Amino acid sequence: MTSRLHPDIEQAYRVLDTGEPASLELATALAKLPDSEVLDLVSLANKVKNRHAANHGAVHACSIMNAKSGVCGENCRFCAQSKHNSANVEVYGLVDDAPVLEQARNAWEQGVTHFGIVTSGYGYLKVTPEFERILGMIDLLHRELPGLYVCASLGVLGDEPTAELARHGVAHYNLNIQVDPRRYGKLIATTHGVDERIETIRRLRSNGIGVCCGGILGVGESMQERVAMIFALRELDVTVIPLNVLVPIDGTPLEGAAPVSVPEIAKTFAICRLAHPSKIIKFAAGRETVMKDFQGLLMLAGADGFLTGGYLTTRGRDIAADRQLARQLSMFS
Repeated sequence: MTSRLHPDIEQAYRVLDTGEPASLELATALAKLPDSEVLDLVSLANKVKNRHAANHGAVHACSIMNAKSGVCGENCRFCAQSKHNSANVEVYGLVDDAPVLEQARNAWEQGVTHFGIVTSGYGYLKVTPEFERILGMIDLLHRELPGLYVCASLGVLGDEPTAELARHGVAHYNLNIQVDPRRYGKLIATTHGVDERIETIRRLRSNGIGVCCGGILGVGESMQERVAMIFALRELDVTVIPLNVLVPIDGTPLEGAAPVSVPEIAKTFAICRLAHPSKIIKFAAGRETVMKDFQGLLMLAGADGFLTGGYLTTRGRDIAADRQLARQLSMFS
């Protein structure tokens, strides 16, 4: 019987058969698929995830806490916490230990195994008193919640802070490249460059820290630029790839950004899985608020992880509801 699959999808089945990542040439061709072919691509990506991903079909769930909010000196166009933007966001300095432990314990008791401490700002090039307080929080969580994977997202890092995070047992560190690196200055920020982030990523890897690094869809990038970002992540050999869908926030330059279509987002997730067969691909911001009824579809487009319990400045979903979603997704494994 003659196959009815699109020829480029037929070629992509080699990833399922061999576990070898898709080539840039193939990913570029898949990016041009018409919307009518996307469900076949989604089906393939889900099969690749179930056969080759490190999680073996299980859902990787993590929760984060905004431990320091607002007044960031960087001018990221999507971010409510930038002082260059006029979004209405809560502003506070680094929180005390108690609320960090409380939020981590709440996540842990509901079955979430990865918990991230997140701070606004450029980062830490040196070990400062504030950074030492964060190290103390990490130690506290390890001591009080043995078995919890403690993660962090603190911006750009210098050599000494990176080494200290490794010494204190940070499991994963999040620092996104956001877009095709060649477009970072145009689409994301001009107060810092993507090279500073890439240097930090390499520094983290050389210290044995798992890197959680991905991007954001809907900031004005093209489909081919999304492919370029996906392959830049492959060159960096990151551990976890979070994909965010822009949540336009009033008071930011992207407040009126047009939404990306569901087929385009599904195509992006699927291509990411084919280019990274064994990695954890995490659906982060925009899962409930933007994708709504389609979040389940996108979780079947190659993703095997999600953020749960809320984001930095936008709401998320209840952990219990997400645990139910994870059980339902397992039916397709």
